[in-house]
Amino acid sequence: MSVNIKEIKLRPKIGIHDYNTKKGHVERFLHQRAKVKVTIMFRGREQSHPERGRDLLMRLAEDVKEIGQIESPPLQDGRNMVMLLGPTKNAGATKEDAKTEDTQRNEETLQGDGNGQAPPPQGAEGPSPREEIA
Repeated sequence: MSVNIKEIKLRPKIGIHDYNTKKGHVERFLHQRAKVKVTIMFRGREQSHPERGRDLLMRLAEDVKEIGQIESPPLQDGRNMVMLLGPTKNAGATKEDAKTEDTQRNEETLQGDGNGQAPPPQGAEGPSPREEIA
């Protein structure tokens, strides 16, 4: 069994909505039982404040602690700070996965009735089979 490692890149001055979007990606990766490498990229004067990046990484780890645990703590690596999150035992089949499976099933039922035939186009010539009973 191979271990998948996904990577998410952040900046120290990330906005609230952008952070929530990235957190959603991390949660999705952890539910797929993949490890997540979270990288914070520092530029210019941001490098003189590594505590901002460390705080952001620890906040992310705290937000996903039910499904992911820290496998390697935040470490400064040149201009980047890296942390590795691994899935916990209860990551995987949860309510969110059930919702995505339900939406996939609903999309499949909308695409066809399951017998491999497309519905007849609207306005087709001739009466439908139900109308021939007269």
